[in-house]
Formats: sequence, C-alpha cells, structure tokens
Amino acid sequence: MTQGAGQGPAVRTATLRDFRVPPYAQVPVQSHSPGHPDHMDHPGNAVPESEPDGYTPTERDLPVLGEGPGHTLQVQITPSPTPAPEGLGPLYVVGDVHGYLDELVAALTAQGLIDSEGHWAAGNTRLWFLGDFTDRGPDGIGVIDLVMRLSAEAAAAGGYCKALMGNHELLLLGAKRFGDTPVNSGAGTATFQAAWLLNGGQKSDMDRLQDVHLQWMSRLDAVMEEDEHLLLHSDTTAYLEYGDTIADVNDTVHDILNRNDADECWDLFRKFTKRFAFRDDETGPLAVRELLDTYGGRRIVHGHSPIPYLLGEVGTEDGEEGEQPVVKGPHVYADGLAIAMDGGVTMAGKLLVAQLPLHI
Repeated sequence: MTQGAGQGPAVRTATLRDFRVPPYAQVPVQSHSPGHPDHMDHPGNAVPESEPDGYTPTERDLPVLGEGPGHTLQVQITPSPTPAPEGLGPLYVVGDVHGYLDELVAALTAQGLIDSEGHWAAGNTRLWFLGDFTDRGPDGIGVIDLVMRLSAEAAAAGGYCKALMGNHELLLLGAKRFGDTPVNSGAGTATFQAAWLLNGGQKSDMDRLQDVHLQWMSRLDAVMEEDEHLLLHSDTTAYLEYGDTIADVNDTVHDILNRNDADECWDLFRKFTKRFAFRDDETGPLAVRELLDTYGGRRIVHGHSPIPYLLGEVGTEDGEEGEQPVVKGPHVYADGLAIAMDGGVTMAGKLLVAQLPLHI
C-alpha cells in the first residue's frame, strides 16, 4: 500500500508519490506590494484572487518545479560569530520532521543538543522547531512527546525549546475534531479526515493521540522573530491575512482554533498549505520583503516546501543511485533573504538542524 494510506506505520520511500502540491502552486506569485526509537522514554503562494476550478489541498498533482537548479542557490553555510542576546545561548532551528523520530534524535545528537539518552544537553541554547511533526513518517506522536519533554528540560537548564504551528498540525487537529464533517473546500464536499489520510495521516498516530497532544498543538504560535530571523512554517504570504503584527497573527490563529468551526479551521489549513511564494527570481524577494517589512526581521526561515522541490530535483520510483534528492544543508534563496529548512526527510532527503545566523 502507498505511504499515507493511514493503515499503519509508514515505510520510508525515496519517491515523491505522496507529496501533495496544490495545483495553484505553479502560478507565479504576485506580491501584495510593489517594492525513535519506538516508544523510547521521550514520555504558497500569495493567496490568489480566485481559486482555480477543482482546487483542494488533497489534490495528487506532483509538479516538477522550476527551470533548473540554476534558478536557486543551495550553499554550504556556517554560523557567523554574531553573539546571542545576553543570558541566552546560540539559536538553532529544526525543519520538518514528519514522524521520523530516529532521524530527529540522530540530528539533535549530532549537534550536541541532546545526549546519548535523548535528554537536553545544550544548557541555555534556544531551539525552534518550524512545524510539521506528524504524518507520512512512522512515529509522529513520539516526535511530539520528545519535543514536549525537551521543552521542559531546556527551560530547567536556562534555555528553551519551542515550536511553531505547521499545516500538518492543523490537519491532524481537524481530523481529530471534525472527522468526516463536510467542509467548504471550494471544490465540492471534502473533509479533514480525507485530507489527513491523503496527506500521510498514520492510524498509529491517531490511536495514540491524547488530550495533552491536542492542547499542545492548538497553542502553538504561527510566527515568531528571533535574532532578526522571522520564523514561520510555510513559504507563503497568507500570514498577512491574519494580522499586521506577530502578536495579531498568533492571536487570530488561536482564536480560530478555539472557535472550533470546521469551515474556518479548514480555510486556515488551506491557506497555510500554500507554498513557493519566495521561489520566483523576480517576485520571490518582493514577497519576502513584504513579510519582513510587516513583521520585522532581516531574513525569513521556513520549512514546509522540501528543498529538492525548490531546486527542481525529484527522486525516482526505483531508487536509482545518483538521482535521489541531495540535500547538504539549508537552502538560501530569494536574494539571500530566505532560508528553507525542509530537507525532504520523507523523500530520502535529510532532516535538517542548523544554527543561526548563517552567512553565505
């Protein structure tokens, strides 16, 4: 069976079969302005004026994007010596995890953020997860349990471990709360349950989902600024629809989730599923600057869109060597104003953990 059928633990695959990209993702962006160990003891685009006919976030379109890797830049980058704010340690970010707990533990261990037993080992370091903890991979709940525990351990050590809201958190919340309740998808009847299954929802995650996980996810912020880095999950300008300040956006998202209206939550999920707003050589930097001008910061750091897609690279059905996505590190693009952190762990890429700031 294909990954994402929701019938048990997923098997990691080198293909892009289950990576859903809405049809409108290929539409040029128009800026608004000119200018696991299993059970281990760790407990797009700017919104178009009108949706294309037939749009739904569960469409199975898999476009190969771009006119070649030359239109974007992937570089090896090293931390600059910019000092951290007084009393706080260095800043790290983690890209999309999607249930790959083993890979997450390995990546955090390699950076010295956790020890060999999976406990916080980084003192006053600051660690931000950019969202998408579940779906597609084998142990999304294990990932959430680990992040929740590390948050407590980091706080006790004088640092912190925090997380942002990804579109897959919205999807899992909706699937749990609303199930097969029809929502206004813009293209006929659709449900959160159907969207969750088609986008990699795992039955094992749903079976283990508890109130504490639901409460934790529903309280995640959507946007944050750290050391002049604007952190968000999705590479979209849709955040601008929810407020003119970071606080306004986060409050609006929380208010929507608290109202528990299926259509309103679906619309939020749909907009946070948009992507590739920063990718176009001409309009991408404008879109980034619009977000930075509104919310602050000098550079955007995001997950959501796998780097192999931003580079126009894809995997193969049979896993031929030499044609797999090659991700060496974060991807800097849009005139150096954006950093992509989704290394494509679900497509035989890499789960990325990186220290900020970066310099080219």
